[in-house]
Amino acid sequence: MGIIQEILEKHLGKALGILLGLVFGWFAIKYGLFKALFVAGCAVAGYYLGKRLDEKYDFREVLSRVFRDR
Repeated sequence: MGIIQEILEKHLGKALGILLGLVFGWFAIKYGLFKALFVAGCAVAGYYLGKRLDEKYDFREVLSRVFRDR
């Protein structure tokens, strides 16, 4: 068993956390903290929307609740 395979099987969350931390740190250094936070926020929003799409979430119902006649 290779070291990479062992890391992916036993420590996937930690490895992804380190990778995300490195990417965020690089963005913060290269583009500034607020731009890096914006990119991170967009990534979180994209993950959330993608997860909802995978779960077959009904966005029309949410939009109708938000924009209903008052």
